[in-house]
Amino acid sequence: MDSTVSKKEVMISYIISFAFIIAMMTASVILKDHEIILPEVAAMAIAMWVWRDAGWIRQPSKIFLAPSITALIGFVVNQLPISYLGKVILTLILMMLFLRIIQSNLGPSIATGLLPVVTNATEWSFVISVFILTFLLMLGVLLFGLHKGLEKKVKIQYKYMVVFLVLIFVWIALCSIVGYPLAVIPPILVVVFESLQKPMYSGKMAFKQGLVLTISATVGTLLYFSIDSWILVTLLNMILMLILLYIVGIRVPAVYAFPLLPFVFPDEIVAKLPLGSFITCMFLLSAVLAYKKIEMKQKGRVMQM
Repeated sequence: MDSTVSKKEVMISYIISFAFIIAMMTASVILKDHEIILPEVAAMAIAMWVWRDAGWIRQPSKIFLAPSITALIGFVVNQLPISYLGKVILTLILMMLFLRIIQSNLGPSIATGLLPVVTNATEWSFVISVFILTFLLMLGVLLFGLHKGLEKKVKIQYKYMVVFLVLIFVWIALCSIVGYPLAVIPPILVVVFESLQKPMYSGKMAFKQGLVLTISATVGTLLYFSIDSWILVTLLNMILMLILLYIVGIRVPAVYAFPLLPFVFPDEIVAKLPLGSFITCMFLLSAVLAYKKIEMKQKGRVMQM
């Protein structure tokens, strides 16, 4: 976020973002439809409206286009008569192809695309919800000119999309072999996708990411099973995630998405989220770290030559 933004403006941005997230949960409660809950929208609201992440807002039209189309891809694939893993793999491949075509590397698109497969979404209310919420997110960026002054196009390293697919497919294969049920946790995959694209990635960064993601999964799960009010749980989650990130000193949008997963995952899966998140983070973030270290060594050799 721009250093010129005042503390008052930051506070107002948080309040608006939290209100937006709670409004989504309230609509879900009123309509009695959990498929309109989109955990990644919470991450997008904070990253775009509060932190003003340049990578996410430089092209406002894609805030709506990318997540909406990937959500449609995931939803349609989920209706096909193929296995769960087949759906996940097909969705991932189609999403990467689509993002390549529209020249975008917007991480949240991965989460919105995988969510209908992971949660077995069958109602069109899911797709409609993605359309409406991402349109409102885009509208907020445009109305307040949060994208102004940012370079519209930057060079995208598309090779990382291939690396991402390879890492995830290896992970899915290992999980399938040992019978691990939480191979695909959308917020973690978004972090992996974005971490691969960072020019520098350290063990300290990987540790902090894994720490806050595991804690957010644990807090979200405990509150979900402890308090009956979905709206109150959501408010508490958002406040606690704000405090968590402040203490650890890191910005990870996915931390705001994680506590909302219990509302869309089956209860038997929700109970496994904390440990599952830890295991998934350990493997995937370690894999990203290893890859980035190898990449840096190769670059060093090229420079020496």
